Amino acid sequence: MSTPIRLIVGLGNPGPEYETTRHNAGFWLADHVADDLRATFAMEKGFSGFVAKARHGGENVVLLKPMTYMNKSGQAVGALARFFKFTPEQVLVLHDELDLMPGEVKLKQGGGHAGHNGLRDIQSALGSPNFWRLRLGIGHPRTLGLAQQVADFVLHAPRREELTGIESVIDRCRAVMPQLLDGEFTKATQQLHRENKA
Repeated sequence: MSTPIRLIVGLGNPGPEYETTRHNAGFWLADHVADDLRATFAMEKGFSGFVAKARHGGENVVLLKPMTYMNKSGQAVGALARFFKFTPEQVLVLHDELDLMPGEVKLKQGGGHAGHNGLRDIQSALGSPNFWRLRLGIGHPRTLGLAQQVADFVLHAPRREELTGIESVIDRCRAVMPQLLDGEFTKATQQLHRENKA
């Protein structure tokens, strides 16, 4: 058994104008996970974000949606991790991923940030890349045959067929969340990645 997840961080940008954009896929999943754990998000200024507290197997689980904009996500994550004394290995970050197509998802621990500003900032705030990431595929404008620049692409809403893929991934991530909270990463990874091939 590995160290179970205790802090779940959904990445996105605050404000109604960003709500439906691809870059907010992490927020979408965080909202669903909070519902599944019967937890409610409330703004906590000291942590620069919306925080929800839940219980799983008799243990505390904290969910966070930073309200600092993507490139400053580490500010909120670092503050919460220090307050609750969570190690990087207990942190799971939910984020959009350009290198995966809509309908694909990858769970991984550590590694680089692949130019994702939210991940870069969290890595520097935690002083370690060893946190877990659930990478939710949103596709890349080139692979989707779009002429948009990446910066523009991530700040637009997915098209209907892409949204269907992203929503299916969100459901699959919700299904394995109890395993992640129990530290059963191998089992969760196998289940998630097997369905990518489907």
